[in-house]
Amino acid sequence: MNDNLNIPELDIDPYSEENLLDPYPMHERMREAGPVVRLTPYGDLLACARHAETHAVFNDHVRFISSAGVGLTNFNLEAPFRPKSLILEVDPPLHTQNRAVLSRILSPKVVMQIRAAFTAEAEALVDRCLEKSVAHDQIDGIEDLAQPYPLKVFPDAVGLGDDGRENLLIYGDMIFNSMGPRNELLAKSTARVGEVTQWIMVHCQRDQLRPGGFGDQIYQAADAGEIDPQHAPLLVRSFLSAGVDTTINGIGNALYSLAHHPDQYAMLHADHSLARPAFEEALRWESTVQTFFRTAAGDCEIAGLPVRDNTKVLCMLASANRDPRKWAEPTRFDIQRRPSGHMALGSGIHGCVGQAVARLEGEVVLTALAKRVKRIEVAGVHTRRLNNTLRALDTLPLRLIPV
Repeated sequence: MNDNLNIPELDIDPYSEENLLDPYPMHERMREAGPVVRLTPYGDLLACARHAETHAVFNDHVRFISSAGVGLTNFNLEAPFRPKSLILEVDPPLHTQNRAVLSRILSPKVVMQIRAAFTAEAEALVDRCLEKSVAHDQIDGIEDLAQPYPLKVFPDAVGLGDDGRENLLIYGDMIFNSMGPRNELLAKSTARVGEVTQWIMVHCQRDQLRPGGFGDQIYQAADAGEIDPQHAPLLVRSFLSAGVDTTINGIGNALYSLAHHPDQYAMLHADHSLARPAFEEALRWESTVQTFFRTAAGDCEIAGLPVRDNTKVLCMLASANRDPRKWAEPTRFDIQRRPSGHMALGSGIHGCVGQAVARLEGEVVLTALAKRVKRIEVAGVHTRRLNNTLRALDTLPLRLIPV
């Protein structure tokens, strides 16, 4: 097998500050170079930036495994510096067993049961944001809305206590930075990793969780013999590490998208049923999770091009979501689009297990806004929080004009 056969080589670092701040020119260059490219700053690293190939790799869990890590580090060759995720970084049959339990706990039926409580929290928070915007002429869309909402409703549903929830933000930032190279971003986010990890693991224990919550239900599954009892706290940890940061940034990016497209927000304000499609389009247009990795489980091919055993494959989810081969006018934010097939929540057997809850959170927040807020205006310059994996905002000055 000739490794270099027809695979373009690009001197691109997806983790440079320039590309993290504005990834879209890099995405276009990678997509146009070919269905698979080699990124020379990382040796033999291959990358897929088009939708078809990214989707194909994500949906082929036999040839492209997750157990070698969903980040740049190859766990087949190097011991992970953190415990592996028992949902994201395992393959069948263990993945099948764990996923079945989590999928039941986070089923659409369960989501319907929590909808009223999630809606009430969203409406109360939007009311507080409106009051602040009127009193102070603006709010911070991240600090005042996108961050406190998921940090309230999801840990509540898991059954976590109120104290110390800011640790979830520090831990999540580290987890998603750890999926990239050992760069300055990772070094900064691991500075407090010891004490935060200790807090997380203590609060994933059964005696720390409210009876009946999602976390307690995981322990109930262990009692019933459905999962290994030793895995229960690690699965609770997976909920908490993956279910907060991603939704915070999903809501933040949706606010950013709507504030910068007043015509689209006017459409949402006129028709509240567009809240769910608006959130989906924001996930596509400004993808929260930019990248995930898979690892070749043997010599194989992508789009007819050779991939050697144990090769890391970088799947550019955000690039796939703006691929003109898949989407008409992909750079246009259009809440009437139905972006079925977007990759923002993954795909295949490892698709986001909590996506029904994430979609609920996005929908009820945007619905509450649409009912109460006539216009969302940009009130200042936003700033970004750079992360090796996530597209995140640090600040988002907004002005909310009440109905």
